[in-house]
Amino acid sequence: MMTPHHLSEGTAVTTRRQFLAAGAILGAAAAAPAVVADEPKPARPTRIGVSTYSFWQFKNNDLRDLEKCIDLAGEMGFDAVEILHRQMRDETPAYLQKLKQRAFLNGMSLNGFSTHQGFLFPKKEERQKNVDHTVKCIEMAYAMGIPTMRVNTGTWRTSKDFDGLTACLKSADKCGVTLALENHWGLGRTPEGVLKIVDAIDSPWLRVTMDTGNFLEDPYEKLEKLAPKTVLVQTKTYYGGGLWYTLDLDYDRIAKMLKKHNFTGFVSLEFEGKEDPKTAVPKSLAVLRKAFA
Repeated sequence: MMTPHHLSEGTAVTTRRQFLAAGAILGAAAAAPAVVADEPKPARPTRIGVSTYSFWQFKNNDLRDLEKCIDLAGEMGFDAVEILHRQMRDETPAYLQKLKQRAFLNGMSLNGFSTHQGFLFPKKEERQKNVDHTVKCIEMAYAMGIPTMRVNTGTWRTSKDFDGLTACLKSADKCGVTLALENHWGLGRTPEGVLKIVDAIDSPWLRVTMDTGNFLEDPYEKLEKLAPKTVLVQTKTYYGGGLWYTLDLDYDRIAKMLKKHNFTGFVSLEFEGKEDPKTAVPKSLAVLRKAFA
């Protein structure tokens, strides 16, 4: 028969054991990492560059100098500059390094190299001439530290294949320069034409440059077809009226569409209006900053 003394002692032991066990549980709980709800990933601001074409436009001779264009872009608050090859008056290695340094000193990068060529000429010699030109441009882009280069296609029914464009991809791979086919002219006039080429060649070094101003009718659905393979977006604005035509583009809508397709590359302004670039380009940047915020 247990005495009150025995009951008290047993109860004390049991209580002490329960206390120690509870303490161990609490300690383990404190050491365990807190479970929190998934937090949204921090959004990186879209980087916005400007093509030197926006200043020169093939006609403003006082704004042709590339170094001047880079300085203006820096003063206006751009993140990068896209170089138009036809605007260059010096292609020496020393000058290419000078342009790269000029952008660096302005706190910017060189984000694109816009070139012109055609790969579907009937004559083999003419096609080879364009291949050689494109390979040279790839090497120039590499020298300037530019990661992507805009290329064109050619016109319908002039050649049966794209061997010329394919021949350039070895150099693109070697130099680490992604060729980006633009919806521009010839076979690139439609999204289907652009994608037919890119899909047929099927190379990681051939992607798409999306130009928002080159689909004159129903642009939004057509642009969205290109979005999954786009590595650079060229955005047109037309202050003062367009040089050739004017489009009323909804950049809020375009930015939302690109975000849906997880586009994280550069957006590059191509101002193509009649207003003075020194006033129109900053206004264009403001529109893009707001849309891509």
